[in-house]
Amino acid sequence: MTDLNDLRDVTALKERIAAELAAVRDRSLAYTDADDETLLRQHSPLMSPLVWDLAHVGNYEELWVLREVGGVTPLRPEIDDIYDAFKTPRKDRPSLPMLAPDEARRYISGVRGRVLDVLDAVDLDDSDPLRAGGFVFGLVLQHEHQHDETMLATLQLSRQPGLVRDGALPPGRSPNLSAAPEVHIPGGVFTMGTGTVPWAYDNERPAYRVHLPDYWIDRYPVTNGAYAAFVEDGGYRDPQWWVPRGWEWVERAGVEAPLFWTKDGGEWWRIRFGREEQVPEDEPVQHVSWYEADAYARWAGKRLPTEAEWEKACGGRLYPWGDAQPGLEQANLGHHAARPAPVGAYPGGASPYGVEQLVGDVWEWTDSWFQPYPGYRSFPYKEYSEVFFGETYRVLRGGSWATHPSAVRTTFRNWDHPIRRQIFSGFRCARSES
Repeated sequence: MTDLNDLRDVTALKERIAAELAAVRDRSLAYTDADDETLLRQHSPLMSPLVWDLAHVGNYEELWVLREVGGVTPLRPEIDDIYDAFKTPRKDRPSLPMLAPDEARRYISGVRGRVLDVLDAVDLDDSDPLRAGGFVFGLVLQHEHQHDETMLATLQLSRQPGLVRDGALPPGRSPNLSAAPEVHIPGGVFTMGTGTVPWAYDNERPAYRVHLPDYWIDRYPVTNGAYAAFVEDGGYRDPQWWVPRGWEWVERAGVEAPLFWTKDGGEWWRIRFGREEQVPEDEPVQHVSWYEADAYARWAGKRLPTEAEWEKACGGRLYPWGDAQPGLEQANLGHHAARPAPVGAYPGGASPYGVEQLVGDVWEWTDSWFQPYPGYRSFPYKEYSEVFFGETYRVLRGGSWATHPSAVRTTFRNWDHPIRRQIFSGFRCARSES
């Protein structure tokens, strides 16, 4: 298998890109293999109808591969505004004249056929930054996988059973029987971000040097069992653990537990893709907002790590375990199962410091706002990163069980509003050296 981060063999790279394009399209079609009513309905004002996401990935591919790189005459210019993510908020998209499901499938299929023609003809050694190393194909591949994860979040919000496959995961190792629950990270200078990963986004660049003092970070993400203790201790009823805006949100929204949790007969239950089940104590908690993660950390006498602390804990590699592509022994990525794995399930994915499950399972909230790195330059368009910079969005790291391996790495930065919890988000804690 060609490493998508090794772009020296152009022929092998083109073959691999073609295979990855086929795989991601199979994934998109699988998540939209439902009746028209399910695809057209808006299951939450936070999300688009599934059929909007389906046509959007094709329109994005047309804009960047066919028009920008291939010079192809626009196929459906009249739909550009409909599928421009910045023209219409998600809550208003059901009112748009969207393509019907069958029409959307025909449209994206026609786009894809022409994309493969462009791939055959394009010079990946061209100095143009969109063509060089196949960057534009990496752009559309990652974009579609990101929308596939969004589709999974929408399917979870639909609460309809039978739409999402599940699978087996390795067993965990009890934190009480394995290594110490916290890992000490020595202070010093490390390189944050990247200047070498060919398909990295603009917000991951450029690499720069950061000095951090000594700190401690949790070996594993916070589990459901640990988080339940916070809930049982009245964590959602005590404002001392919450930042003011977080406490306002708790009171306004009536939040009492992670999204999809309910209590019955003294036990915590959850809805997972339309199925009701007991909350497994040993899985990383997911569907929590930044406010909830921050409140738990305060209650536990800790704090959330900064994104620099999170990245340093990965050990300065493409992945915590090294530069080898993720496999089944390293991380829970790519929807092998529709849930996080128990903590301790992936000792082979530990970082050089011994921190585990940094990649996969749940996106991990950090204490950092989404800000540009020193020397940042927008590419290929400012709407991907630049318009979101400031003190509005908090950074998440590491990917989730729903994230495809090609769409995550130790330098990858995700971001969202601190109230969002429909995403597959969890966290781990840190503390300063005392």
